[in-house]
Amino acid sequence: MKKYLALLIAAAMSTSILAGCGSAATSQRDSSAQVSSADSTTDVTSNSKNVKSSETIDIKIWHDGDEAIMQTIADQVNSQLSGDNITVTFEKKTDMPNQLKLYGNDPVNAPDMYFYAHDVLGSFCAMDILASLSDVTDTSALLADILPMPVEAGQYQGTQYLLPVYFESLVFIYNKDLWEGDIPSTTEELYEYMVDHTDTAAGTYALVNQHTNAYNVSPFIYGFGGYVIDKNGTPGFDDPNTIEAAEYNKKFGALEADGDYNTVTTLFNEGKAAAIIGGPWLASGIEEAGIEYGIVSLSDITLPNGNGMAPFSGVQGAGVLKTALAEKKDAIAKVLQAMASPEVGIDLANKSGCAPANNKAYEDESVSSDEMISAIQRTASTAVPMPNIPEMNAMWSPAEAMFVAINVNGVDAVQAAADAQTAALQAIADMQ
Repeated sequence: MKKYLALLIAAAMSTSILAGCGSAATSQRDSSAQVSSADSTTDVTSNSKNVKSSETIDIKIWHDGDEAIMQTIADQVNSQLSGDNITVTFEKKTDMPNQLKLYGNDPVNAPDMYFYAHDVLGSFCAMDILASLSDVTDTSALLADILPMPVEAGQYQGTQYLLPVYFESLVFIYNKDLWEGDIPSTTEELYEYMVDHTDTAAGTYALVNQHTNAYNVSPFIYGFGGYVIDKNGTPGFDDPNTIEAAEYNKKFGALEADGDYNTVTTLFNEGKAAAIIGGPWLASGIEEAGIEYGIVSLSDITLPNGNGMAPFSGVQGAGVLKTALAEKKDAIAKVLQAMASPEVGIDLANKSGCAPANNKAYEDESVSSDEMISAIQRTASTAVPMPNIPEMNAMWSPAEAMFVAINVNGVDAVQAAADAQTAALQAIADMQ
């Protein structure tokens, strides 16, 4: 059991990929915050709430993310709740999952809420420290304006534990000075363009992608109806649809650089690739390189079966600790309602380049006119939440071995899938 819990924590730390949103996040890092010297904790509160009355209820929220983003949320929530004598305080905790393991059931030291990526939700639920959102408030009203995909991401075993606030996904990013003509609307047209515009010997590419990484291959896997692992913890590498996706991805991989994240990113930023499959985390580097770029939703590029490409998505949101309900349930309910508002989403989009989970936020022109955010919103129609069960952390290595075997070493896809399935099942068994 101790080994299993240790692996849950490792999963929580290694799969939290959403440190920030788009390029706007960089410019927000000077946002004012209160920094505590104790326990490596940063307190982020509304700038207008430094002085509190004795009746004020403070909701303490642990996070391990971008402080500017937390500041934006805190300012908006505290503004909305100023008349209720409720404030939120974000405290940055290094190694937060282990901190929750130590203090999550401690009513004295535990936070009231946490803000983190959805893909570790299963690990936190296994610690038995979270309250269902339905134990706090009316979830049908709370989630009424939230996009369906982020809502699904916040569920574990059919129960809603996380309020989605913003999300990210892969998109198609292209260099307007290098790409010729329109962006293809089908993967077959994209492949034809790659054949005509790629010179691997010269090191120039039409498109680069991490074609042996499951996260970046997910648009093919889930678009074909395959899966990496299902909600019951069963790997899907040997599923016929997953194998079909892997075989189809192979021909694209042959025309893409055999590089890791840094390699493909450098190729695009140095003008040696006309397009890249990536996310908003690339924006600041692209802009620093002086590239004029455009963005297309992967859901707008269809596979041979007629489905749009379906990438993984990562969702950031807020959960509630059980220990907080006895004394702060009503206040937490109001905090959740404020966090779910379109105003929070609009501020996050404008100040940090985040794609709001609240669909009404996109009615604001400043949000809908942002090309990156708009593309991510469109991708939500086909995107799949990253599996949030603890076993997902054991899938990355078998998946990479499978795609390397197929794309690089020429191993038969059926055999490579069988090997990956065996390795994945063994990795899960080793977690017990």
